Amino acid sequence: MLNVIKTGLRAAAFGLTALAVTATTAPAEDIRIGAMREGTSWYVFAATLEQMIEPIFGANTVEVVARGGGVANPMVVQNGRAEIALSNVATAVWAFEGSPVYEGASAPEIRALVGGLNNVYVGVMARQAFLDERGTTDLAEILASDAPVRILIKPVGSSAVPAAEMILQGLGTSVDEIRANGGDVIQVDTPQIPDILRNGDADIYIDTIIRGHPTITEVTLTAGMRFLDIPQDAMDVLTANGLTAGTYGPWFDGQESANTGANLGTVLIANASLSEEAAYQITRTLIENAAAMGEAHAAWRAFNPETAWQPAQVGIPLHPGAERYYRERGWM
Repeated sequence: MLNVIKTGLRAAAFGLTALAVTATTAPAEDIRIGAMREGTSWYVFAATLEQMIEPIFGANTVEVVARGGGVANPMVVQNGRAEIALSNVATAVWAFEGSPVYEGASAPEIRALVGGLNNVYVGVMARQAFLDERGTTDLAEILASDAPVRILIKPVGSSAVPAAEMILQGLGTSVDEIRANGGDVIQVDTPQIPDILRNGDADIYIDTIIRGHPTITEVTLTAGMRFLDIPQDAMDVLTANGLTAGTYGPWFDGQESANTGANLGTVLIANASLSEEAAYQITRTLIENAAAMGEAHAAWRAFNPETAWQPAQVGIPLHPGAERYYRERGWM
């Protein structure tokens, strides 16, 4: 199943033949795009963007960095390991301001290019067999029980990790307490998640969720999952840390109605040292191919270019090259 999903996503990324790339030449610069691993929606986005901007910068000048995540990518850009990258709005703000999430580090040199690319919700799922055994779908009740629970999340670097810790904090527990109670918090890379859930080796799965998310599509089709609402006490902690309360779905098999989640947002960021012209051309090309991006992945179809510069959509200061483009369009 996973190979089928990956193949479809790659076809979406590399089958875009109608990109409106203008024959504009930008200064010779190598552009590395920070994304996530193959099989993720951010990898598809980055591969699509690579195809869009390489004609501007020249053959073999653009490369997708297929690792990182919502938390890691602001620091990837700050430290010069990528010129641009996808980030969550919340994590970009955390990095820029030196939030405790970054344990003393900060990213004062990151700037925004394009915001509001899509909503990214932190959501919670559980195996239906586990819920049947517990006799409840209330996450607060499950975590308050003396019975052990096994929670599955991605490794450090994903924005799902601090978000999961915030959910646990809001519900009066922590990773250490769950383990002390005989449970576990299991952290694995994306390709391992479906098998762990299918094999019954984890009970609850917390991740970032967008429409058409390949891993979540697979686990909902093959592992008998049910989506759970995030309780209000946990939402209070999430919103206090810059996320936005909202609902998502129904997008997946077995999700009968919308569920409560917390929106992290998505923004394309750059290092402040990226030339103004390069930032301008990347911003222009992405904005003017917004429809093609929507064809590549359903999650990007709601993107509104006219609001892509707004503070609520970017979280951090704009790069001067991006600002020049938005002013030329009359949107700022």
